[in-house]
Amino acid sequence: MTVISARGLRKEFTVRVKVGRLRRDRRTVAAVDGVDLAIERGEMVGYIGPNGAGKSTTLKMLTGVLTPTAGDISVCGLSPVRQRTRLARRIGVVFGQRSQLWWDLPLRESFELLRHIYRVPPAEHAARLLRCRALLDLDEFLDTPVRQLSLGQRMRGELTAALLHGPEVLFLDEPTIGLDVVSKQAVRGFLAELGATGDVTLMLTTHDLADIEKLCRRLLVIDHGRVVHDGTIEALHARYGSRRRVVVELESPAAPPEVIGATLVTVTPLRFEYDLTGATAGELLVRLAGLPIRDVSIVEPDIEDVVARLYTGVPVTDAP
Repeated sequence: MTVISARGLRKEFTVRVKVGRLRRDRRTVAAVDGVDLAIERGEMVGYIGPNGAGKSTTLKMLTGVLTPTAGDISVCGLSPVRQRTRLARRIGVVFGQRSQLWWDLPLRESFELLRHIYRVPPAEHAARLLRCRALLDLDEFLDTPVRQLSLGQRMRGELTAALLHGPEVLFLDEPTIGLDVVSKQAVRGFLAELGATGDVTLMLTTHDLADIEKLCRRLLVIDHGRVVHDGTIEALHARYGSRRRVVVELESPAAPPEVIGATLVTVTPLRFEYDLTGATAGELLVRLAGLPIRDVSIVEPDIEDVVARLYTGVPVTDAP
């Protein structure tokens, strides 16, 4: 079942541009320019792009905050702008730099206020809060005023607040921005478990590509308002020429053999590296069995490098 659908989605803004020393002209800029989306129930989708690509604008249209200039859009079978109040009961939203919690109230009381706002039955609220308390370790700061929470604690509170009314779709905009390593791991682990149930559809925008790699099978890349990639991370790697690399360290100098399906990219007397272009790591190691090997390591392709190539338009044949 498709829960998020958009066709020809477009959002224009009018900006004033300086022309000469004293004059300014109005100019129309398309922040989102013909985006098509179809996201099924239970999917975990990463939505990434450079600054100004149109990520946040898309999310604001999907949640009813902004009215599209053109195009058709549906979330949970509702029109986000015309039926915004009804939609709010069926979606959750987490913006990394904005809060839906009450600054001077203890976290527990913020959750209770949200129960009344969304009119959640007490038993349902208690069950969902209990699950979030266990998965996000909330108990130690439930009675702490929000203003006294660390950034990591507040983000765990924001995630809980977005889920207490049982949304069908969860929109996440930079949910791990500014968090330390431990807090990031806690948030990622929670989202991975949430997505594994298939009960909630997640759409995640972030500049931290580790979030995408750990959470999302499907990746949407937007640039200059248009979707330039829609598929798996593996497909992105294949399209832009990134390969797994096998690094071989030797006890004594030896000549590296040629291996079908592997490209030799670096050679020194005691070390050489292969890019796997068709062979598996196991097949390569079988061919290397007679060498005086001290150590072997496999380096996974760096998604940040792949996405950088995509943004700059470097084709696969020119990739290093």
